[in-house]
This record gives sequence, structure tokens and C-alpha cells, in this order.
Amino acid sequence: MLQDDFIYFTMEKTKHIALIAHDGKKQELADWAERNQDILKNHFLCGTGTTARLIAERTGLPVTAYNSGPLGGDQQIGARIVEGRVDFVVFLWDPLEAQPHDPDVKALLRIAVVYDIPIANNLATADFLLRSAYMSETYIRKVENYNKTVQQRLEKFKKD
Repeated sequence: MLQDDFIYFTMEKTKHIALIAHDGKKQELADWAERNQDILKNHFLCGTGTTARLIAERTGLPVTAYNSGPLGGDQQIGARIVEGRVDFVVFLWDPLEAQPHDPDVKALLRIAVVYDIPIANNLATADFLLRSAYMSETYIRKVENYNKTVQQRLEKFKKD
């Protein structure tokens, strides 16, 4: 596995979806979840702090709640991505509001890219992803084997 260029991960038909929203976007995400609860009920949902609670209250769907973003919730979701326990992220961040935990947000976005996780940062993208044919099928994600890449860089560095 260390020598392979890519590692493959299978997303099952039932997705594990993380729902996250900054304060100015929480109602927007809760409204979206309520409109889409017939689709979302077929998947496992999790979210950060107040967002998870708000969505659970509005939809009646079970939503596993992690800490709020500023208290480590973004990092908890990132860890679940690394563990293979999050397949899909809807993260409505507020581009007009400074966030005290901005480094955590960037780390979450980075880890989603590293692990080739679909991530929607606005409702249009969330709608497109949620209605994709892949939502009801298995899907194979192809992720660069960064262990091999780092090893190759170290070997090159030693030669130079």
C-alpha cells in the first residue's frame, strides 16, 4: 500500500454527512435540512454544536452533535474524515464575518480536499450534491497516497 500512488475509499449508499454552519448561516442550513429531510433521513447525520441541535429539532432526524466550531467541533469533524467516518460535508461559512477559529475552518477544508470529500459551502452546491446520482450509489474516492509522496520528497532531499 505504501508503494501505491493512490488509496481508494468506498462511500456506501448510505452516506455520513456532516452539517456545519457559522452563526449567520445556521437558520439557512436548518431551513435547507428541513426542505431536504426526505433525502437526509436515509443517511447518517452529524454536525457541530448548535447547528446539530437546531437541525435535529427542526427535522426530527437524529443528528450526532460534536462541540461547537470554536471549541473544537471543526477539528472533530476533520478527525472523522480522516477515520473514514464522514463522506460528505455541507459547511455554510459566512464570508462576511471574521471567525475567531478561522485556522480550524481552514484545517477542516484542507483535510476535506486531502481526502477527496465532497464539500458544499453554499446551498446551490449542497442541492446539486444532494441530488446527484452518487447519493444513492456506492462511490469510490481516489486519494493521493501522501505517505508515498512524503517518502519520495525525503529521498530527493537526502540526494540533494
